[in-house]
Amino acid sequence: MACLEQIEPALERFVNGLALPIALVDAIRYAVLGRGKRLRPVLAWHACAAVHPEPARSLRAGVAVELVHAFSLVHDDLPAMDDDDLRRGMPTLHVHAGEAMAILAGDAMLALAFQHLADPTEEPRLAAALVGELAHATGGMIAGQVYDTLGGLPEGLSDLDRVRLVHRNKTGALIRAAVRMGAMAGDASAGDLAALTRFGDAAGLMFQVVDDLLDVESTVEQTGKRTRKDAPLGKLTYPGVLGIDGARREVEDLERLALQALRPLGPASHGLAALVAILARRRS
Repeated sequence: MACLEQIEPALERFVNGLALPIALVDAIRYAVLGRGKRLRPVLAWHACAAVHPEPARSLRAGVAVELVHAFSLVHDDLPAMDDDDLRRGMPTLHVHAGEAMAILAGDAMLALAFQHLADPTEEPRLAAALVGELAHATGGMIAGQVYDTLGGLPEGLSDLDRVRLVHRNKTGALIRAAVRMGAMAGDASAGDLAALTRFGDAAGLMFQVVDDLLDVESTVEQTGKRTRKDAPLGKLTYPGVLGIDGARREVEDLERLALQALRPLGPASHGLAALVAILARRRS
């Protein structure tokens, strides 16, 4: 994607400009500048493009949301959490640099994301709105991880409602925020922001359903991480609740909802439409 030609250098400039201990910067570099898809900054870019002719306005938001995403992966992989040793086809950070450095690098990336958004050279009102949006999404993501790892879901929910609640938070909150932050950086109208929020809700949930299917159907070589690990851990997943065919129908339904949400935005949203089609059919 053409936008990656600006997103990747923006991430590199950020990491290379850090005035922190060398070992910490190296750990952050390992976590952020690996083989990531850059989905969240790409979503921010295309959401901005849907409402503004200068999508590069989204880069600051994109860098910040990618830092939070990288923090979440590093901490999710820790022995006390999912205890994974492979991420993006490489050893996870705690395997590569030690558990203490992985914890500290994750802490640093979370703080740096908000510092980056709050740069005093930026327009103060927009910066405050972006900080609030990312903070809200980060809280949702952490709540989802608590539900997924430690339980505590509300009583009286069906299994399908429970898995939706987990993943609207754990995965969907940050994807939704990436879309909204890109739109906000593009000075979206209230109506356009509402449409893009609906898109982000559907796309975020769809991404996780596909992820659940990949855990069941794909290999380590395809995904770059361990597969077939959710069921033995007793985790709520879409294939576990709906079956493989039902989960695939859920992907189709959510893709349709995402595309419907984009209709009021017209041709300017074609980048998001193309992206959601790729996400619905991804194999890694």
